[in-house]
Amino acid sequence: MAEPKTKPTDASVEDFLAAVPDDTRRADAHAVCALLTEVTATAPVMWGDAIVGFGRTQYLNGQGKAVEWFPVGFSPRKQQTVLYLYGGLERHADLLARLGKHSTGRACLYVKRLSDVDTEVLEELVRRTWTAG
Repeated sequence: MAEPKTKPTDASVEDFLAAVPDDTRRADAHAVCALLTEVTATAPVMWGDAIVGFGRTQYLNGQGKAVEWFPVGFSPRKQQTVLYLYGGLERHADLLARLGKHSTGRACLYVKRLSDVDTEVLEELVRRTWTAG
C-alpha cells in the first residue's frame, strides 16, 4: 500500500499565502489562516504543496493503517477556499444551517468568498472540530 502523498513539509506558509494570485482569494486565505491560528493556538504547517494544516492527529484508513493528518486546515483553491475539518460535517448541521453560502463534501467545506459566510459561525465550527479532534 502506498504512503499518503500529503505530508507535512518545511515550506513557508507565508510564502504560499503571498503567492495566491487573486487579491480577494489571497486576503481570504490570510484571514482564514489567522482564524485557524487563533482558534487552535497552533502554528500553521504546509502539508504537501497546497494545504495549510493545524495540529496533527492519526486515524485508521480503510486498510486499518494509522495515517497522520491534521484536525483542521485549508487550501485557497482557484475557485474557492476549501476548509478541511476532521471527523466530518454531519455532526455540525446546526452550524452549517447558519453559516451562509457554502457547499460541503464529507469533511470539506467549500466557500467561494469569506464574505459569503458568517465568520463567527465559521469560528465555532472550527472550534468544535478542533476540540473534538
